[in-house]
Amino acid sequence: MWLRRLLLIPLLLAVAALGAYVYVFNDPQPDARLACYYGAYDLDDGRIVVISPSSGAQALRFVFMDGITGRLEPVAKQGSEVPRAFAGRSGWSTDGPKPHKASFGPCDGTMALSVEGKAFSGTKRSFDMKDVTFENHGLKLFGRLTMPRVEGPVPVAVLVHGSERDSAVVFNRLQYLFPANGIGVFAYDKRGTGRSDGRYTQNFHLLSDDAAAALKKARELVGALAREVGFQGGSQAGWIQPLAATKVKADFVLVGFGLAESPLAEDREEVFDDLREAGYGHEVIAKAREITDATGRVMASNFTAGFDALDAVRAKYSKEQWYAKIKGEYSGDFLAYPNWVLQTLGPVLGVGTSWDYDPVPALQVYQGPHLWILAGRDSSGPSENTMRILREVQATHPNLDIVMFPTADHGITEFEIRDGERVDTRFSEGYLQLMVDWIHFKDPAVKAQGPVVYDGNAAAAATAQP
Repeated sequence: MWLRRLLLIPLLLAVAALGAYVYVFNDPQPDARLACYYGAYDLDDGRIVVISPSSGAQALRFVFMDGITGRLEPVAKQGSEVPRAFAGRSGWSTDGPKPHKASFGPCDGTMALSVEGKAFSGTKRSFDMKDVTFENHGLKLFGRLTMPRVEGPVPVAVLVHGSERDSAVVFNRLQYLFPANGIGVFAYDKRGTGRSDGRYTQNFHLLSDDAAAALKKARELVGALAREVGFQGGSQAGWIQPLAATKVKADFVLVGFGLAESPLAEDREEVFDDLREAGYGHEVIAKAREITDATGRVMASNFTAGFDALDAVRAKYSKEQWYAKIKGEYSGDFLAYPNWVLQTLGPVLGVGTSWDYDPVPALQVYQGPHLWILAGRDSSGPSENTMRILREVQATHPNLDIVMFPTADHGITEFEIRDGERVDTRFSEGYLQLMVDWIHFKDPAVKAQGPVVYDGNAAAAATAQP
């Protein structure tokens, strides 16, 4: 009986992995008939709101420049009819009433929106858009250039992906928000996603090559209409963009909620944060580091080495009270299953992640305008070490600026704790405007939009608290 139960483990894991695969690749795609609703709208009170697709075939998301956001769903199923009336909740809430309302004209660029009891009417902005393909390493990648209709040259941002598998050309709302604020955008589907060829990967060297090729294509398309062309992206893009900027001329690099240390460090810092939140101190953290060092060696070897050390820390600490609190990016899973299960399934489920990649050399090479926007309560990429590393680089790179939103989580979103879980409520106030202003002006006074600013001024940096 024990053998049968043991053999069930990899079977169950394989089923779970297949379920995850089916979920990722068969998540309902946006209803193409709603694409005419996507865009930036000028409201009658002078503000701008962006409408973009959300998860689910007919779901939408609205985002104001001040960070207020919500998810909208059709108010009722209408058979084969295209829904025009929607209702939704604030932020990323999944339960409770739906106080926000929206209705759209029949693809005529008009809308009515009611948010927090205030009603607005809006008209969609017109942009110049061009779909293109470009090649890199023998693959065809799909991109879209979106340009504002303004006189004279404008800055152009190449939007670099995080780790998502969704099509950036479909989902990235900045392709509407930036042009509505006088910034051109080149969005592209990274390899293995959307309409681009290839296999999905998290190999930063390949992805940075693709990003460099995207910037070259954007510069070619825009020509004299570009005042400058640079990178913008969040999360995993923090590893990719600076590396890409060593391979192509990038006039600026803007990173949101990324890490200036390796992906292995991301797991380690998440483990430490979980233990601190559970009330454990430095002594336990030091012991936990032995575990993350061991799991990191296994991960970096693609499950070919390091298992003796992993067995040793399991035996050493498995009886400790804090042991069960370890989660992280992968360490908790490594402790939960025997080595042979990890060796069997690990390589199958891997996506080529550059686990031991050190981003600091690329950060030191790039000399152009460079902004990092960090989240002070980032649960996915704890920012304390990144702040320290960036400050060290900043000492010799006056063009490097750092803004911290102290109460924000990953994505620069504010959150509430509900039933023990974080629920994102909005984007941090000032975040979206900060990106727009920085791309336009690169001015420290403008960057002071953020709650805490490290702008290369030693006196100011010394008094700021991350």
